[in-house]
Amino acid sequence: MKWTNDWLKEYLKTDVSPDVIADTLTHIGLEVEDVCAPISPIAAKIVECKPHENSDHLHVLMVDDGTGTLRQVVCGAPNARVGLISALALPGCVIGGHEIIPGKLRGVMSNGMMCSGKELGINDDHDGIIELPSDTVIGAPVLETKTVFDAGITPNRPDYLSVRGIALDLSAAGVGEYIVPTDTEFKSVSGARHVNLNTDKCGAYKMVEIHGINMAPSNKIIASRLTAIGINPKNAAIDATNYICYDMGQPMHCFDADKINGDITVRMATPGEKFTDLFGGEHELTENDMVIADDSGILALAGVIGGARGATTNDTKNIILESAYFNPVSVRKSAKRLGISTDSSYRYERGIDPTMTGRAAMRAAQIIMDACGGKIVGACAAGSDDAPDIKIAYTPKYFAQKIGFDMDADTQKSILERLGYTLKINGDKWTVTPRPGRVDVEIPETIVADLVRIYGYDKVGLKEISDSVTQTPNQEIDLELKQRLANRGLNETITFGFGNSVVEELLTDKPIIPVANPIIVDLNTARNCLLGNLLIAVSNNEKRGYPDLNLFELGPVFDGDMPGQQHTQIVIVRTGAISPKHWSARNRNVDIYDVKSDLIALMSGQRFTVSSDNAPLWAHPFRYGALYQGKKKIAEFGELHPSVAKKLRIKTNVVIAIVDDITNLPSRRQGKQPVLSDFQPITRDFAFIVDSDTPAEKLTSVARSADNRITDIVVFDAFDLSDGNKSIAFTITIQPTDNMSDSDLQELQSKVISAVEKKCNAKIRDK
Repeated sequence: MKWTNDWLKEYLKTDVSPDVIADTLTHIGLEVEDVCAPISPIAAKIVECKPHENSDHLHVLMVDDGTGTLRQVVCGAPNARVGLISALALPGCVIGGHEIIPGKLRGVMSNGMMCSGKELGINDDHDGIIELPSDTVIGAPVLETKTVFDAGITPNRPDYLSVRGIALDLSAAGVGEYIVPTDTEFKSVSGARHVNLNTDKCGAYKMVEIHGINMAPSNKIIASRLTAIGINPKNAAIDATNYICYDMGQPMHCFDADKINGDITVRMATPGEKFTDLFGGEHELTENDMVIADDSGILALAGVIGGARGATTNDTKNIILESAYFNPVSVRKSAKRLGISTDSSYRYERGIDPTMTGRAAMRAAQIIMDACGGKIVGACAAGSDDAPDIKIAYTPKYFAQKIGFDMDADTQKSILERLGYTLKINGDKWTVTPRPGRVDVEIPETIVADLVRIYGYDKVGLKEISDSVTQTPNQEIDLELKQRLANRGLNETITFGFGNSVVEELLTDKPIIPVANPIIVDLNTARNCLLGNLLIAVSNNEKRGYPDLNLFELGPVFDGDMPGQQHTQIVIVRTGAISPKHWSARNRNVDIYDVKSDLIALMSGQRFTVSSDNAPLWAHPFRYGALYQGKKKIAEFGELHPSVAKKLRIKTNVVIAIVDDITNLPSRRQGKQPVLSDFQPITRDFAFIVDSDTPAEKLTSVARSADNRITDIVVFDAFDLSDGNKSIAFTITIQPTDNMSDSDLQELQSKVISAVEKKCNAKIRDK
């Protein structure tokens, strides 16, 4: 977004310097990238004019630019002659959006460019270089220089895509007084044409038809402002639509009325319907593309670009102005699919003020008629441009809850009113309505963000925050979990809160939560699992030669698109070798037992059973397990399925552990570690004969559940027998809670043997 300082002062009464304005904007959240005064072309006198030796129409000029040293310039203007004073653009000047640089033309060096009136934005004459009065001071600037601001706009602040929106925020920040515009409200005028809305993706459409214009250049103020921000003036009609786009934030379009047959219709395209844009590009449309059409076909791709058939030229005598509100998602999908980005689509995609269409149409019409004459012969409206009914319940105490320090209610009220909010106050309960241009404000958190940025981030004391903010029990436990995983050599990763639908379909059968207006096409869902982004990170690291990774992430995932439909998940991913190569030991690749150990470390010594049934989509069906407490699945671990790895272009071995909901972890439920006993632990060994397909994990799980004093079980021996059975031996660790006699110990051992034999179809080995 670019604008000039004099343009800003049309809506902001202030005496502060451009540097102060830029600093203030940076402090309140606008990313000001540059503040500059463009180099103006200067007056120069031609003292020598010779034919170019390698061209039949170029001239080699020696010009006096006021420095005392003649400058050589190659020029093709037919009116170039000795004694003429014209405009010279020196290297570094920007003319028509292009920076002038020294270079050779047909083998002859040219150190500048002589300019026409059209190139300077002064008039529409492009037949030759401009001829300045004979008393013009050589070396003097030809154009008034304007300070130009250049800022990057974040997607959540579409109101900054207008000079008015920027001026209002600056006034709220205390650098001036906002000058309220005196706009003319839209008035319908009966005419021959009408507007038909055949789609609900167009909220409002205003059409103004003007006849009898004599196309002329824009006035100097508009032309100079557009030139300064890099838009080459064309004529008053086209310039007016460009000017309103930046001034009011309302995209507009201008049609040649004589090229339009019948009424204007806003509709969805017919699949396969063809459209040729202003620049001659041909596009095949789908039923998802919104178009502006007449009886003969498509005139424009709504909100994106105009068509060649209805284009306005310098010979146009009758025009139709379009000012509309189009659905942001619809415009974005069409623009992205066709690869077209315009000032119009850039604004519609982010959301514009839905109440601005009528006032913008009337202002553009007045600008055109002031320059070109003409008369409004028809003004028609369709749809509704009412402001959205947004009422946010808010209390001043909410600010301290979110930010960590208190701001009194009067200060909050003053800031919000300066920002254009409407407040209905009933004691401590406020109902807050944002101005229509703030389409990003729907929740109390946005109000808090507005308050703190206008109040000033630099005024927020760190001591105030540290004294006011305390961690909740859940935050403390989350930190504890992260510390445990970090102590195991895992590196915390923080990925985007969005996901990729294609990747999510590979990994899980959970519902996919699509994002209506994704920032980029690869992040088109509210993530339903942390695993997808971590595997993308693994793939990207592997491509760059880093296959050995130990990563974890703790963060929210989404179960639906409504508030509260989310929970917190942990995902662990280990890849490649367990450690770097070293002479002291033989290296190995990570396996599922490494991530199983990670999970056990999070279980706080709690009991669990393991099952290998029902492997999810991401897991290898024969290298997978899940931890259960009763019938509740606490966590799962396994190796990445080979087919998934292939589709994600991962060649390294990957093992994964997932705690889908950390509220199921014992540490999260209890918030403390088990207390150590004062009694000496006791160990006992057991050996059982079982079917050859019985997993050892089943025996150890059953044995552990036999008595709550059994704290650990380790398998130390297993071998196949000749009769199709196998032997499994394990050690149990018993942690007494009081003195145990031999009979107590014998009773516990009998409970273990009885439970294993009964539930595992096993037999105790007597030798």
